Amino acid sequence: MVGSRSDDPVPPGDAAAASDPSVRRAGSMTLGAHLSELRTRLSRAVIAIVAMTGVAWAFYPRLFDIIKAPIEGVVFEAQAQGLDVRLVLTGVTDPFLLQLQVSAVAGLILATPVWSYQVWRFIAPGLHRHERTWAYAFAAMAAPLFIAGALTAYYVMPFGLALLFGFTPEGVGNYVPVNRYLAFFLRLILVFGFGYLTPVLLLLLNAAGIVSGRALARWWRIILLSVLAFAAIATPTGDPFNMLLLAGPMLLIIFTAVGLAVLNDRRRDRRRAAEEEADPLPA
Repeated sequence: MVGSRSDDPVPPGDAAAASDPSVRRAGSMTLGAHLSELRTRLSRAVIAIVAMTGVAWAFYPRLFDIIKAPIEGVVFEAQAQGLDVRLVLTGVTDPFLLQLQVSAVAGLILATPVWSYQVWRFIAPGLHRHERTWAYAFAAMAAPLFIAGALTAYYVMPFGLALLFGFTPEGVGNYVPVNRYLAFFLRLILVFGFGYLTPVLLLLLNAAGIVSGRALARWWRIILLSVLAFAAIATPTGDPFNMLLLAGPMLLIIFTAVGLAVLNDRRRDRRRAAEEEADPLPA
């Protein structure tokens, strides 16, 4: 159960934190108090997501323009080459469902500061102080790195779309349902976003002494297969070429992180050896 640890007291002088049930010593909280705390945090997160979904609904035309921008130029070029490529809606309720999906996803993203804060306030009492330090470091780097990955996906997406549409046979219409394009768009954003976070997580685990760079290097086959499997699941088209197109950059940055972890292990070993020489143990 979250919050089962009780060896990490609230910092002295933080009276407000000491009176807040969410940061109280976990050992003093009953099961009922944990469930009540969870219900409160979930309620606040859901309210924030619903409110931001309403805001996104009001700005839906602008949001959809952003989403369709990567494919617009590609469709125009394909049509200029004589290919019949276009985005389509295929059902009576599709326009409403599309707006609902886009608004919900945008609401979830816009409410990230609120719901992630609620999650953190729930789990933080169960963490040791050094664990919270590493969690703060990861949180500080996670947002900009995820955004960098998402922006990378957004700007390389037209090249991938142009490549895929290029296989459309002459005289064959390629009518792409908007909901399938939206799924492709979101998967690519998430793949690149989380792909950029993976190396940071590995480095933080290594810096915290939880996993060694040598162990990561020995697991290279598992890492390779895991990334390929993830790319295969995340690739909407399912073709091997597109899968490798997604897996390649992820493997590059992950194995770079493994190399840095190995170097950090060697630095840590040299420092430990120097400390032992400076202060040898008594015979």
